[in-house]
Amino acid sequence: MRLTLDGKVNKLYVQSLCMMFFRGEKFPEIEESPRGEGFVSVIDREDGVFCACRITYDGRTEEAEAFETFSTNESRERTSKTAVGRAVFGACSELTGYVPVWGLLTGIRPSTVAMELIDKLGEEGAFDALTAKYLLNGEKARLAIDVAKNEASVLTQYDDKTCSVYISIPFCPTRCSYCSFISYATKKLFQQIPDYVTRLIEDIKATFDTIKKAGQRVISVYFGGGTPTTLSCEQLELVLSTVCEQLNGNLPDEFTVECGRPDTITREKLSVLKKYGVDRVSVNPQTLNDSVLERIGRKHTVNDFYDAYELVEECGFKSVNTDLIAGLDGDDFESFKTTVDKIIALSPDNVTVHTFSVKKSASILSDDSNIYTKEAGFAEKSVEYAYNALVSNGYLPYYMYRQKNTVCDLENVGYAKAGSFGVYNVLMMGDGHTVFGVGAGATTKLVRNFGGKKEISRIFYPKYPYEYLQNNKDNSAAILEFLNGGELNEGN
Repeated sequence: MRLTLDGKVNKLYVQSLCMMFFRGEKFPEIEESPRGEGFVSVIDREDGVFCACRITYDGRTEEAEAFETFSTNESRERTSKTAVGRAVFGACSELTGYVPVWGLLTGIRPSTVAMELIDKLGEEGAFDALTAKYLLNGEKARLAIDVAKNEASVLTQYDDKTCSVYISIPFCPTRCSYCSFISYATKKLFQQIPDYVTRLIEDIKATFDTIKKAGQRVISVYFGGGTPTTLSCEQLELVLSTVCEQLNGNLPDEFTVECGRPDTITREKLSVLKKYGVDRVSVNPQTLNDSVLERIGRKHTVNDFYDAYELVEECGFKSVNTDLIAGLDGDDFESFKTTVDKIIALSPDNVTVHTFSVKKSASILSDDSNIYTKEAGFAEKSVEYAYNALVSNGYLPYYMYRQKNTVCDLENVGYAKAGSFGVYNVLMMGDGHTVFGVGAGATTKLVRNFGGKKEISRIFYPKYPYEYLQNNKDNSAAILEFLNGGELNEGN
């Protein structure tokens, strides 16, 4: 799609809005014969911002206008963005007949907007603004507000003198067709695991040394991936014992290992996790439909999931999470409904409901060039059913995020029983405090507060295991400098 912008227009925001209506669309700087064209014009007036938009796609054209008045509750930038959003949204929805349920909100964290509105307008006023001004449907507005309130109940417990540690294990027994994580499943790459574990242990020690020098307290540790339980019992013991040594007997408020694949879970591995204080684990079926599991490249069965879940329950972990995905290729509403009902019957502490998202590096995109245009309307019905079923069974939505190119422009939501919120999930998504990343593909997110203003910087570590093993950067001095008020200058 070729975009022409006139005036002060946020190009990325316009692109994000268009992508809600035209899935998989790209926006090259030069395009000779585009399938679609968009024209957006913004004019600042004394009392507000006027925007006009014209969208042409496949030979059809629609136009829309919007005017937003300046107010003391909003910045000029936000007022302008709202005017642009309403104009682009109006033209695109008229052209396509589609009305995205999240309205003008294109960002990854809708609950952040909801919380800002609650602070300014109260809960009822926030609901009215989300539905009338930002064009969310009623259910999504209520979800955003509920998540914002539940997130706040966790965020207010911690400050910038606390931190979390994320440890990446980027290996899986197989790669799912929808996956974009930096995780691998080839024999050659598995041969890197011993060296990877050795290097990881070195970096864990260095990271905890930096944390001690920064005067911070670790309140959550999260092993993700990939599939951490791809490691052998011996390798898990090496890594976990290192973490516990660095914690010096001060176990965090939450210690999570995302076991993930049922086919990697054994009683022996779970015993190792328990031995070192892990109190929260994930067992992720994604679906309880064997044919869908096979289609997406999972090499386990529904019975494997039940066997793994039973083992986890027998070991007595404080909290258990299961991940589900709505909108998977080959699935349908009745199948997903059955999955949700069966998971609720197991009564895990946490249930995370993801929506299928098409990722650039996922194999399904190269295998199926029509994936963007497939009928996936059942996903919206599936997500709605999951919300109603889980809430009616006592689960609370406590964290949420959205991704680009998600089916039906939907969301990913973590639900939990009261008292079982995943602390790391909230702090990570809510920018609550610093998260130190260790391992390939990990990110260190540095959060500091000066004069009531939150500032965030990020350090991205090498993406692939072989790059990580060759990396010799030492960022400890830069991290300490930033947390103490200086600039972030990464090491060599």
